[in-house]
Amino acid sequence: MEKLLNLLAKDATLTPKELSLMLQKEEGDIKNMIRQLEKEGVILGYQAVIDWDKTDKETVTALIEVKVMPQRDDGFDKIAQKLQNYPEIKSLYLMSGGFDFTVLIEGRTMKEVAYFVARKLAPIEYVTATATHFVLKTYKYNGVVYNMPTRDLRENDQI
Repeated sequence: MEKLLNLLAKDATLTPKELSLMLQKEEGDIKNMIRQLEKEGVILGYQAVIDWDKTDKETVTALIEVKVMPQRDDGFDKIAQKLQNYPEIKSLYLMSGGFDFTVLIEGRTMKEVAYFVARKLAPIEYVTATATHFVLKTYKYNGVVYNMPTRDLRENDQI
């Protein structure tokens, strides 16, 4: 099962036939395993990794540290349920350390992201502080290395 999940996580375009050959199992068994994993909520979806910088789409990504006051009896879960309902939030993680949640959001502009933080995120009850960090460039995402120059362009510069 773990081998199947690892293969799908690396390349969700693999067909059941290809997976059956790689795992030395019957194609029907692979289809049943995938159906069962989807039904159990182990496989939640399939996504392509896209380098948006190579498209016309303008986006700004920000990582936001969020400190909260956990609620009695609900801990962090009730706050997380509220946060995950915002479509701007692409990822949400409960963290250890100096802050409680890491929120990854996307917007069209830095101003749009700032508006979301100031008008929607910070005013949420039990949110006590936020710190916003803008992503300047993506080098690797979900195990996929983005197109990089083969050498450091500063090599010929005199320092």
